[in-house]
Amino acid sequence: MVVVDPVYLNEGVKLQELMQATQLPVAYGWREHVVAGGLLCYAPDLVVTFRNAATYVDKILKGAKPADLPVEQVNKFELVINLRTAKALGLTIPQPLLLRADDVIQ
Repeated sequence: MVVVDPVYLNEGVKLQELMQATQLPVAYGWREHVVAGGLLCYAPDLVVTFRNAATYVDKILKGAKPADLPVEQVNKFELVINLRTAKALGLTIPQPLLLRADDVIQ
């Protein structure tokens, strides 16, 4: 499992090269790693998260006090699976898991 950290996001291609050399299945905290060749991620949907943050900024710019706004947790997660990587690792992803995935990269 690779934790969510901006350092890992900035070095995504290099990280994928290292992980593929180990031939170990790796789960990531960001979708971008799976798009770059990682196996899978189950992570907050960043588009939804940033959209919610923009709503808060809008409220604050319109005069709301930040202290009066409720604290919210992420409520939308996405599962992304890279089948090309699974095949390269010799893994078969169970069909029920593929059906639950938000995105399957061929």
